[in-house]
Amino acid sequence: MKKKLLAVVLATTMALSLVACGGQNTGNGNTGTESTGSESAVTEEAGTDTAVSGEGLKIGLVTDTGGVEDQSFNQSAWEGLQKAAKDFGVEVNYLSSSTDADYAPNIETFIDEDYDLIISVGFLLADATRAAAEANPDVNFAIIDDSSCADLANVTCLTFKQEQASYLVGYVAGLMTEKDNVGFVLGMASDVMHLFGYGYCAGVLDANPNAKIQQGNANNFGDPAMGTTLTTNFVTNGADVVFHAAGATGTGVISECQSKGIMAIGVDSDQSYLAPETVITSAMKRVDNAVYSTVSQLAEGTLKGGVAVYDLTNEGVDIAPTTDLLPEEVVTAVNEVKEKIISGEITVPDSKDAFEAAYGDVYELD
Repeated sequence: MKKKLLAVVLATTMALSLVACGGQNTGNGNTGTESTGSESAVTEEAGTDTAVSGEGLKIGLVTDTGGVEDQSFNQSAWEGLQKAAKDFGVEVNYLSSSTDADYAPNIETFIDEDYDLIISVGFLLADATRAAAEANPDVNFAIIDDSSCADLANVTCLTFKQEQASYLVGYVAGLMTEKDNVGFVLGMASDVMHLFGYGYCAGVLDANPNAKIQQGNANNFGDPAMGTTLTTNFVTNGADVVFHAAGATGTGVISECQSKGIMAIGVDSDQSYLAPETVITSAMKRVDNAVYSTVSQLAEGTLKGGVAVYDLTNEGVDIAPTTDLLPEEVVTAVNEVKEKIISGEITVPDSKDAFEAAYGDVYELD
């Protein structure tokens, strides 16, 4: 640890913020004035323009399997929608998907009930969203973490530079490990999800070239038991820091890290509240801000189809504000690295080719 903190003086550092959802295939009828879990993390900046009125508008959220109480990706989207309901006076509701067979029927339910905007949470809903958007050109749609529908004028694709956030937490992991051995749990293999892996591995290796990175694919966003199993294997093989980008599966990662007395890194929101003495930081993917902004544009009448990109420059991703478990030297180093990413001095790899050109064949989950 001491040798790495000295290296911080010569280098620079980082840390930052992802994933999916589900539950019963029923809406809750909530108007968005109450929280469903952790306290909403929508920034004040995202909610400053409350003069806009969206009264009469109805917005529906369709989750992936995992649910709006996954303490991660889906919950963040719902919290952003709830804040939009409070600030703009729109009516909001959600439908959770127990399996992928629920995606299309859930979307169709909102269409039948004349919702003005339907938001799909996650790339797994891409096919169902495209089919519905093509069949209903007068209905507005938005989809998180997918750009395949960008050719449709009535679909807004909300994408994130999650590799920037995961690079930052990877940098933290590289500095904080005392065994030069860290872990990474992926929720599901896809182009979008691999961005978390590329960023994390790049950050770890830039902070600590000697570090070993153990990697595992849970292939499920809603299986805490699998998160526990993978983490147990990592710990058995020497890891003392584990990052998850796995939605509700990640709760198993965090609980096992807590049980084994090692450090955990959360995703999507600041997950330190799940285990205050275990979660050292989180890679925040501000799905809440993106959802809030999309509803604001709908209320203003400025919502357009195409791709909207959220990154460090517009608070689309960020490192968690909680730093209680990090030495001051690490926090300083991370902030320096963050500024270098924003300025363009550091470019985080956003593809397999870019990653391998810089770091070699290290990432194992493709």
